[in-house]
Amino acid sequence: MKKQILVAGGTGYIGSHTTVELQNNGFEVIIADNLSNSKIEVLDGIEAITGIRPIFEKVDLSVIEETEAFFKKYSKVQAIIHFAANKAVGESVAKPLMYYRNNLNSLMNILEAMKEHKIPNLVFSSSCTVYGQPDKLPVTESTPRKEAESPYGNTKSISEDIIRDTVKAHPELKGIALRYFNPIGAHPSSKIGELPLGVPNNLIPFITQTVAGIRPELSVFGDDYSTPDGSCIRDYINVVDLAKAHVVAIERLLKNKNDSNYEYFNVGTGQGISVLEIIEGFERSTGKKVPHKIVARRPGDVEQIYADTSFANKTLGWKSESSLDDTLLSAWKWQENLK
Repeated sequence: MKKQILVAGGTGYIGSHTTVELQNNGFEVIIADNLSNSKIEVLDGIEAITGIRPIFEKVDLSVIEETEAFFKKYSKVQAIIHFAANKAVGESVAKPLMYYRNNLNSLMNILEAMKEHKIPNLVFSSSCTVYGQPDKLPVTESTPRKEAESPYGNTKSISEDIIRDTVKAHPELKGIALRYFNPIGAHPSSKIGELPLGVPNNLIPFITQTVAGIRPELSVFGDDYSTPDGSCIRDYINVVDLAKAHVVAIERLLKNKNDSNYEYFNVGTGQGISVLEIIEGFERSTGKKVPHKIVARRPGDVEQIYADTSFANKTLGWKSESSLDDTLLSAWKWQENLK
């Protein structure tokens, strides 16, 4: 019998790609999503790729009554991957209470359900934002967490603490937090990809929409940082590579290979790429020009951060494999496929 995995936020960008990889690896997936920043048509793309349509329930996991009703119906899941959260740095600065309410309540409701229904395994979608602006690069798992630069980042730090404390108090539970860096790209089939509702908050969909003529130009937030070209530096990881890391983490929990009840791993490429380098790479890989202008810095942005992934490489047996050019090209092909 296939093992049942709940993917909370499974119609979202990373959740949908992870659902594909789970189904390709023989898991049965149940998706719970409130569709606040995704579309139900994502299920069509998942089915077109895998031949399997995942079970779907529209539910807001930040609402305790909806969460309780959902888990009464699906109490036999063996593991949960929790993606269901608001995720835009800039928006979190403007709407902090929305971020704290949604991101923290959904996690606590899930943990309560795990206790009640004896669901032992959780993989949590964390973020490199927990490191703030690090003093030393690249960041390792032993790099101290810093005060977050944004309410979004703070919800990730607080969520990690909530999981750590909960599994300590309830040793029958296990959790893995994947601290990932900047996911980009789309599935090579162009059936699923990053499709934010409204104006994109992330760099790559803004680039692709600008090149497609949907946006007039891309704003580059600052060229006066202490980086080689003055623009912010991030670690951009292919979304399919990232999705595969979640499958590996789930298998680690199900096979009881975890070294403790709570583990955390950096999931990135180990390479820092600037915003201007991303624009150059996009133009190189697609042959398309990106209209852009330099504007003032954006509140909440970290100057530069990239990962040391050696711990995840060794312990999980996982590593990123996709090239930057291939990843950027996949994002453009996905955008073209939306026409």
